[in-house]
Amino acid sequence: MMKRSFVILILFFSLISLSSCSKNPSLPGNNTGNAAQTENTSELSIKAVFPFTENTKYSYEGKGNKYASYTVYTDFIEGDRIQQRFNNGGTETVKVFENKNGELTLLLSKGESYYRENLTKSSSENGEILLKEPLKKGTSWVLPDNRKRYISNEGVPIKTSSGDYQALEVTTENEQGKTLDYYAPSVGLVKTEYISNELTVSSTLAKLEKNILFQQTVQFYYPNIQNNKLYAVKKTLSFHTNDLTKQVLEKEYKNIPQGDLAKVLSAQTKINSLYLNKDGMVYIDFSKELISEMNAGSGYESMILQSITNTIGTYYGAEKVYITVEGKPYASGHFEMKKGEAFKVNLTNSIQRS
Repeated sequence: MMKRSFVILILFFSLISLSSCSKNPSLPGNNTGNAAQTENTSELSIKAVFPFTENTKYSYEGKGNKYASYTVYTDFIEGDRIQQRFNNGGTETVKVFENKNGELTLLLSKGESYYRENLTKSSSENGEILLKEPLKKGTSWVLPDNRKRYISNEGVPIKTSSGDYQALEVTTENEQGKTLDYYAPSVGLVKTEYISNELTVSSTLAKLEKNILFQQTVQFYYPNIQNNKLYAVKKTLSFHTNDLTKQVLEKEYKNIPQGDLAKVLSAQTKINSLYLNKDGMVYIDFSKELISEMNAGSGYESMILQSITNTIGTYYGAEKVYITVEGKPYASGHFEMKKGEAFKVNLTNSIQRS
């Protein structure tokens, strides 16, 4: 029974296509569905029913499974692509969608994505088509795994806590059951329902909030040169859509907590690039000021490098961090790293600061 429930849960979340976000949208609030009701769904475009909306939070309430409730934020919007972040209380998943040539395609779905990185340039091969124009009843297509997906109805009344909508209904069929996705004009996905025998799992839009920033709690490490310990300090960071993670981290790192903690980055030091590579290491490149403005002995410098490694490695969930300066391996009067040689995360000398 447990195995069957797990399989059904996986099917539900693999079929679900979530709402998206757009610049300068005209979005209804919690009790406004009238704008969506007045539009004729038979003349709609994908852009209308799947708007790219920045700085907007979608909250869905679930029934039938504890993971059917989730929230959606927009990380990045790049041309005809959007990257969204989903949190169902159990994990965070990043998805990249593309609206191109009359098709809305899911290009990437990456689970356990607790770090924020722009993945909109992901390969467009073998994507899953979620919507296909014309958005009219009868339009159908077959997915790579042979599931059938088609527009099954138009102007379907959907009542939610966020408002009442006239929605486009899209059905996906497989051997275990079917999924119904409902898209409302100017809003996006307002409901998903998975039906299999006597089991029904649904997610319904409960709240839509504009001008909401995505927040993350990040652990920063700072040296205490008095006792030769590193102190871990939790900070809450806020991200607008399209904010560069490296810039937000850099700015906050320079905000030194009160007490005996020493700086890690000088005022002029910049993070030139930051990303998690396919080899599992995080690559971070600094401007020359990291070294030229450090003014530290070997002990303090060692603590600075370990602080950077612990902070960045922990954020990305990686064990190794490859630190370079202006594209070259880290080298100073005290340390000289070889090409490809990385620093290792080590928390044994760290103390959590309350």
